[in-house]
Amino acid sequence: MRTANPRTIVIWTLVALVGAAGWTVLALSRGEEVSAAWMVAAALGSYAIAYRFYAKFIANKVLKVDRTRATPAERLDNGIDFHPTDRRVLLGHHFAAIAGAGPLVGPVLAAQMGYLPGTIWIIVGVIFAGAVQDMVVLFFSTRRNGRSLGQMAREEIGPFGGAAALLATFVIMIILLGVLALVIVNALAQSPWGTFSIAMTIPIALLMGFYLRVLRPGRVAEVSLIGVALLLFALIAGRWVAESSWADTFTLAPSTLVVWMVAYGFIASILPVWMLLAPRDYLSTFMKIGTIVLLALGVVITLPTLKMDGVTDFASRGDGPVFAGSLFPFVFITIACGALSGFHALISSGTTPKMIQKETQVRMIGYGSMLMESSVAVMALVAASIIDPGLYFAMNAPAGVIGDTVQNASQVVGSWGYQISPEALARAAENVEESSLLSRTGGAPTLAIGVSEIFSEVTGGGLRAFWYHFAIMFEALFILTALDAGTRVGRFMLQDMLGNVHRPFRNISWKPGLVITSAVVCGLWGYFLWVGVHEPLGGINQLFPIFGISNQLLAAVALAVCTTLLVKSGRLKWAWITGVPLAWDATVTLTASWQKVFSSDPKVGFFKQRQVFQDAIDRGEVLPPAKSMDDMHTVVTNSTVDGVLTAVLALLIVVVIVDATRVCVRHVRRPALSTLSEAPYVESKIIAPAGLFPTKEEKEEERRAVAEANSQSAAGIQ
Repeated sequence: MRTANPRTIVIWTLVALVGAAGWTVLALSRGEEVSAAWMVAAALGSYAIAYRFYAKFIANKVLKVDRTRATPAERLDNGIDFHPTDRRVLLGHHFAAIAGAGPLVGPVLAAQMGYLPGTIWIIVGVIFAGAVQDMVVLFFSTRRNGRSLGQMAREEIGPFGGAAALLATFVIMIILLGVLALVIVNALAQSPWGTFSIAMTIPIALLMGFYLRVLRPGRVAEVSLIGVALLLFALIAGRWVAESSWADTFTLAPSTLVVWMVAYGFIASILPVWMLLAPRDYLSTFMKIGTIVLLALGVVITLPTLKMDGVTDFASRGDGPVFAGSLFPFVFITIACGALSGFHALISSGTTPKMIQKETQVRMIGYGSMLMESSVAVMALVAASIIDPGLYFAMNAPAGVIGDTVQNASQVVGSWGYQISPEALARAAENVEESSLLSRTGGAPTLAIGVSEIFSEVTGGGLRAFWYHFAIMFEALFILTALDAGTRVGRFMLQDMLGNVHRPFRNISWKPGLVITSAVVCGLWGYFLWVGVHEPLGGINQLFPIFGISNQLLAAVALAVCTTLLVKSGRLKWAWITGVPLAWDATVTLTASWQKVFSSDPKVGFFKQRQVFQDAIDRGEVLPPAKSMDDMHTVVTNSTVDGVLTAVLALLIVVVIVDATRVCVRHVRRPALSTLSEAPYVESKIIAPAGLFPTKEEKEEERRAVAEANSQSAAGIQ
C-alpha cells in the first residue's frame, strides 16, 4: 500500500487551507467588502481536492477502470465515428463539447440572488453531482460500445422506461441545440469580427486534423503550437477585417447565419471525427481555457471587490426582475451547466466514448472536464458580481419593466434598492462603444462587461471597449463547439432509436443512415431556429423558457441510468454516489416543473400566464411583452405549449425513475433475473497514460513497448 510522502502531505494541506480560507471569508463576511479572489481560492482548492481524492476513489474503487481492456475506439476503429484519439486532443474535444451557453450565462442570471448561493451550488454541485455524472456515464457507455444514454436506458432499465428515456432525451436534445444556436446567432449577427474569427477556426481545424492523421501522426505538441498561432492570428485579423472594406462581407443577417450554421452542423456531423470535430474543439479549448485562466489571474492581480450582495432580497421574495421564482428551486435550474447538466451525459455517451483510448482516462476526461467547466461558471459569477449592481439590473431587466431611457431605468432600479445615476448608465455604454446597455438580457453582455472590467484594470482603461467585444466573440466561439458536437450526438441518438426498428441504423457509421439522421436532426433544430429568428415570440423563443428545466430533467435520466447500472453490476454499496445526486436533482427539478406548470404567479406559472393573457384578449387589452393582439395570441399559445411540454417531460422522467427503481429492487431481490449488455472483454494493445502527464510507471511501460516493437522489427528484417 502506497503512503504519502511528507512533501505530498504538505502540498495538499496547503491546498486544503487555501480552499478553507476562501470558504470561511465568503461564509462569514457580513456587510464588509469581500475580494473576488476568495471565490477563486474556494473554487480552486475544492476542485483540486475533489479531483485528487474523490474522483480517484470513484475511478479505482467504485468503477474499477481497467487499463488492459480495449475500448470501442480500439476495437471498432473505422476512422469515421470510432477512432482512438490522443487523450489531450480528446480532453479538448470533450470540454469544448460540453461547455456551451450554460456556464457562461446561467451564473450571470443567478447573480440576481446574490453571489453566495450560486458559488455554493456551482462548486459543491459539480464535485458531488455534475462531474460524477459525466465520468460514470462515460465509463458505462465505453463498456457498451459507446451506446447513447437513451439506448442504455432501454437496454438496462427495460422497454417501458427505456422508451420514455429515448423520447425525452431526443426531444430535450433538439430544444437544447436550438437554444444554443439562437445564442450564437444573437452574438454573431452584425459582428464581422466574430464571424470572421470563428469561420477561420474551420480551415485551421481541418489543417490540424490532416497534420495529425497524415503529415505528422502523434505530433500533438507541434500541431498545438501551429493551431494556437493561427488562432491568435485569426483573432487579431478579425478586428482588421471589421475595420476594413471586407467588413460587409462578414456582416451577416441572422437569417443568413442560420443557413450557414445548419450547413456547418450537417457537415460536422457526417465528416470523420479526426478531420474536423476533434481538432476544432481541441483548438477552441486553448482559447477557452486561456481566457478563463487569464481572468482568474486578473482577479488575483487586481483583487476586485464583490459589489453584489451575498444574498439579495430577491432570493426570498421570488420577484426578481431577471427571472421570477424563489431561490429554491430556481437558482439551481438557472445555473444549470455550471454544476450539473444533462447535456453533458449526451456527450459522455455520444462522441467521447467512441474516441477514448483507455478506460483509465475517464477520470481526467469525464470528471476533469466538468471541473474545468465549473471554473468557467465561477468566473462568470465573479464577472457579474464585481460590476455595479445598479448596472447589472439595468442590463438584465426587460425593457417592459425599466423602460427604454436611462432616466426611467435609474428610477426603477433605485426603487429596488440599487442606486445608479442616468449619467453612470450612459457612461458605461460609452466606455464599451455601445449606444445603450439597457435591457441587454440573456447574460452574455453582462459577462462581457465584467470581463472588460477585469482585463482593463490590468491593461488600461483605453482597451475596455476592445475587451468587451472580445468577450462577446469569445462567448460565441464557446457555444458553437457545443452545437457541432451536439448535432453529431443527436444523430447517434436518432440512429439508436431507428435501429430498434431497422437494424442497419444500429451501425452508426452506415453512410445512408448517418446522412439521413444528420439531415433530420439539423432540420429539426434548424426549423425552430429559423422561426425564432424571424418571429420574436415564435420558434425556439417559444421553447426557451423550458431550457433550464429540460436540461436538469435530462440529468435525472442520466443519474437514474448510472444508479441502475451500479446496482446491476454488483456495486450496490456504492450506488449512493449517483443515487444521492439523483434524489436531489429530481426533487429540485420536479419541484420547479410543478411550479412552472401550476404556480398562481403569472411570472412563474405557464398556465396562469396563459389565463392572464387570455383574459386580457377578451377585454381587448395588449400586455407586455406583446405589442399587438397577434402577439397576445402567440403568448397564449406559447404558454400553453410550454406548460404541456414541461408536464409531459416531467412525467416521462418520473416514469424513468420509477422503472429504474423497480429494476434495482428486482435485482437486489433476484439477481439472477438481471442481464447486462456490457461488451465482452478484449485485451488492449494501446499504451497510453491515464492523465495529462504520464507517471514513471507509464513511461517505463511505453519504453518497454517501444523496445519490444523494435526488437520484433529487427527480427523480421533478419
